[in-house]
Amino acid sequence: MVADDIGIFVNPVRVFSRQDVLANPSPVPAHGGIYGWWFRQLPPLVKAGGCCQHQGLMLLYAGISPDRPPRNGQPSSKRNLQKRIKEHYIRTAEASTLRRTLGCLLADELGIQLRRVGSGNRTTFVTGEQKLSAWMAENAYVSWIVHSRPWELEDYLIAALDLPLNIDGNSRNQFCPVLRAARARCMAQAMALPILPNPGIGGR
Repeated sequence: MVADDIGIFVNPVRVFSRQDVLANPSPVPAHGGIYGWWFRQLPPLVKAGGCCQHQGLMLLYAGISPDRPPRNGQPSSKRNLQKRIKEHYIRTAEASTLRRTLGCLLADELGIQLRRVGSGNRTTFVTGEQKLSAWMAENAYVSWIVHSRPWELEDYLIAALDLPLNIDGNSRNQFCPVLRAARARCMAQAMALPILPNPGIGGR
């Protein structure tokens, strides 16, 4: 069963663009599941020789919604694929691990910079979030599988596939230390710079 799910995951019938996802109605189901991000252009530093390919795109990242249920007895998340995938496309680096990773790798190319905003407890690419969204609109596509316990499938995917943009549970990946260093460098720069007013625009 897991092997069948992995086969479907790496050979989707269709991948969807930012424009597709943000259409009304959205094609993304409001159910739990696992999603994969496919890229036309590789972010700087990424080596994708071992990554899955599909229709000229490279699979670099997998995510789930909702997250694994908490072990402290707290209620499980009510998030779903539609809400989470939209967040990756339109929110900020504070709300999306994928956006933070892409922004840190693309900072020099796009001329953007991670900064502390508002109270100083949040970090975003400020107005650069819109540049990041434009890059994603050109290069980042998504597919998904509806799954009632997506965290179980995620463990298998990360173990079986080369997913260089995943960090959690993926320390064996050769790109992991490079990615951690890029993210740490951007955060150190943000901490050294003054706090900015929050522009409140996100990546729309």
